[in-house]
Amino acid sequence: MTTPKHCPGFEQFKNLKSFTCNCPECNAPKEIFSDEFEKNHNCDKCGAEIDFTTCTYDAG
Repeated sequence: MTTPKHCPGFEQFKNLKSFTCNCPECNAPKEIFSDEFEKNHNCDKCGAEIDFTTCTYDAG
């Protein structure tokens, strides 16, 4: 038996990208991952709905 070099389940998440968008109401940043685009997102600070399709991608 060999010792794994990373956590079990790592393979399914290794290609995820994170994106940050500012809330249209209060400008607070909200981060999501590339597998969450189909879900609804609300600002953690004010609760306003955030439409990530209107956000710009900042490469980094």
